[in-house]
Amino acid sequence: MNWSMPRPVLQLVATGIVVASLGAFALGVATAPSRGRLPGERPGAQTGEVLEAVEAQPLVDERIQGAAVQEELTEEEKAALEAEKKAKAEAAALAKAEAEKGAPAGPEAVTAAPADKIGEVIQQQTAAPPPPAPKVEEPVF
Repeated sequence: MNWSMPRPVLQLVATGIVVASLGAFALGVATAPSRGRLPGERPGAQTGEVLEAVEAQPLVDERIQGAAVQEELTEEEKAALEAEKKAKAEAAALAKAEAEKGAPAGPEAVTAAPADKIGEVIQQQTAAPPPPAPKVEEPVF
């Protein structure tokens, strides 16, 4: 049993499909509007004038979160801030005195970091004999 059509009939059907698709494309191009429009805009309507927003204000944190509240510090907090300022001033004076003596200040004044030993580890791994090859077992099937 032959379920196919003869070749001339297949060529005629294919030609009809091609003609229909080209015609649909040509009609789509011919009937397309010359200019796109925004949603809600009427076809052929004149565009309005540009609006100027005179009262516009930028969004800043104060407008979003409200004005910052100035909190008064308690006597304990004031004393802690003064002590912190004195400690910073003393540390700066000590660092200046050390710098005048010629001693390094800052991170160099701390003991040097231990030397990196990655090179030794790599040499030990390359000097060691390679591990033995794993045993290959016969597959069960």
